[in-house]
Amino acid sequence: MKLNSLNNVFICKQNNSLQLVKIEFTNTFQKITPILSRTFQWREINSVSKRKRFIANLDLTSPSDDSNILDGNFLLLIPGGIDPHVHFDTPGFEFRDDFEHASSAAAWGGTTTIIDMPCTSLPPVTSLQNFKSKLKAVKNRSVIDFAFWGGVRGNDFENKNDVYKQVGQLSKIGVAGFKAYLISGMDTFTDLTFEQILETAKIIKENNMILAVHAEDKHRIVNRMNMFQQKNRNNWKAYCDSRDDMAEVLAIKTLIEIAKATDCRIHIVHLSSAKGLEQVRKAQHLGLKFTAETCPHYLYFTQQDFDNKNISNFLKTAPPVKKATDRKELWKGLSDGSLSFVTTDHAGCNPKREKASKNFWEVYGGIPGAEHRVPFLFSEGFLKGKLALQKTIELLSTSAAEFFNLSQKGKIQVGKDADFSLINLWTSDVVKSSNMHSKGNYTPFENIVFNARVEKTFLRGKVVMERKNNFIAKPGVGKFIRVRNEQ
Repeated sequence: MKLNSLNNVFICKQNNSLQLVKIEFTNTFQKITPILSRTFQWREINSVSKRKRFIANLDLTSPSDDSNILDGNFLLLIPGGIDPHVHFDTPGFEFRDDFEHASSAAAWGGTTTIIDMPCTSLPPVTSLQNFKSKLKAVKNRSVIDFAFWGGVRGNDFENKNDVYKQVGQLSKIGVAGFKAYLISGMDTFTDLTFEQILETAKIIKENNMILAVHAEDKHRIVNRMNMFQQKNRNNWKAYCDSRDDMAEVLAIKTLIEIAKATDCRIHIVHLSSAKGLEQVRKAQHLGLKFTAETCPHYLYFTQQDFDNKNISNFLKTAPPVKKATDRKELWKGLSDGSLSFVTTDHAGCNPKREKASKNFWEVYGGIPGAEHRVPFLFSEGFLKGKLALQKTIELLSTSAAEFFNLSQKGKIQVGKDADFSLINLWTSDVVKSSNMHSKGNYTPFENIVFNARVEKTFLRGKVVMERKNNFIAKPGVGKFIRVRNEQ
């Protein structure tokens, strides 16, 4: 297998320190050689002028004409991003998005592995047969590597399906974990009652797996929603008031009781509030196996942004974004480790069809974010001093690889898959929906400046995205990753 060399790239060593290295790789990393023996701090190269002076002071040989020797142009090299929470909609919901478009967007955004949710597929990934149907449907359709979540639905209990058997079979075949809802708007993937989720957690614990939960209290939301709709309150404020932070708190309290009773690993998806994070921290302090994630939209927007009519409908998600105090606390949760990683909950649609209603209750809730997560977290987290460089990289890749036992992913280390991206921290880009690569081209980040840009993405040693030449690999290079169940 051809040995390639990538010269003149910075890698993170610890916290905000870096080293200039040469990377040799085939489909895996073969050798990492320091070009300079010393490490240095980000502040030494944190501006265009400082970086130029740094490069000018180096005594380096001229670039080689060998096609196997690439010039990294003194960019930051990071392990390929891992996004463990996406809805790529193949098969069944491809009028919204599909694996070809969404995986291209992810590659463009520096992500090389995603874990696709079970609910936005027809049939949903709740049984071995449905898993096989999904795997067949996405064959040769992804630009990047992918894994699947399994799921447990209220429908399974209503239809008297053998949930014990389904979870066991899916665990053995290699799903990442199991998704469930405490409130759901999908007829094909209904929510679970307390008794059902308790039984589900026991089964998932027996299989040594993860239970990931959409944590909002159904009783509170439905009661408030009905009350507001009866009063003809159909705006964004009514929607947000129905799905307030207490809805998240009550749901997480329920799940803490489930965790106490079963010792099941429980993971809260798309956490949105400070009070919700407080409950997660309480569970962690009790020694429960309790984790959570958050998303870029909760780290940037607040409910005041719904007053911006240009993005108001685009910003709708479940749960909705909250207040400035919530945003601030979520950043703290990322920094102190009480939040495990940043995901996108990528969920696009045709905005002209599903994001256009003046009745906010009818607006589709979802943002296609796979393309923006990596530059966002560097721009808003690292470069603004909210996160160290090492922590930023962990939140984008390493922590998810360790969490899901993706043993070949998430680190620049000899023997690991040569999945990596080159990040330019000395330039900026204005986010434009017209430049997006997912099927639904809209974003609440429209016209926002990100002070970081993904220049090139490699999957197992092969270029899958190169911005300079507007290159994106053909679907089919990405492969299914069987998650190793070793929790």
